[in-house]
Amino acid sequence: MNILIVEDERIIAERLARFVKAELGTARHHLDMVPSLAAARARTHTQPWSLVFLDLNLKGGDGFDLLKDAVAASFHTVVVSAYTDRAFEAFQYGVFDFIGKPFDQARIAKTLNAFTTNQRGQADTRVLAVKKGRELILVPLEEIRFIKAANNYSELHLVSGAEELHNKPLEQLERLLPKAWLRVHKSYIVPKHRIRAWQSVASGTQVELDDGERIPVSRRRYLKFKQAWLT
Repeated sequence: MNILIVEDERIIAERLARFVKAELGTARHHLDMVPSLAAARARTHTQPWSLVFLDLNLKGGDGFDLLKDAVAASFHTVVVSAYTDRAFEAFQYGVFDFIGKPFDQARIAKTLNAFTTNQRGQADTRVLAVKKGRELILVPLEEIRFIKAANNYSELHLVSGAEELHNKPLEQLERLLPKAWLRVHKSYIVPKHRIRAWQSVASGTQVELDDGERIPVSRRRYLKFKQAWLT
């Protein structure tokens, strides 16, 4: 697991690194630290990071400038900031967790445990950031009909009929979505509020969306889907 800490206060960065190393123990990992937005942008392109701990106030720079890029990337982001009033805004962009300063080892342990055991983050995501060349666009969840796996990426199928490609694979993207977004198949996630009906067909089970689109429900996920649908 590759972990990057973006923090301009050396003492805090080293404390965070110490807690992370203590929790990971002998698990194989690589950890690095950078003090600025410029350095973070450079490093996030050097290797495949798993998790980035990001401060929001970096030598006068606004960490949200990097956050918008980060949440569109393949890695997950944990914001670490004294500005707890911005937690709601951060979660809307799709961060995995928000840790307020000051923090202790128990709080870092909680985040790492959730991450390493493949739990969902503290999701209150409202938009998904998508990179298109040098442009970054924010796609509101309400504009998405369903999400489909596309190898190491995810296709966002929009109400407009357009499709946008997200850099996170479906497994990672699922961890950032609200619980009302249901994984009905290894290749599909659908928002519960768009499901009009579900039915058995010759090939198994499928859901029908409010626009008539039909999505398969895998046998493996059928019982979990049914329980979510009925609650």
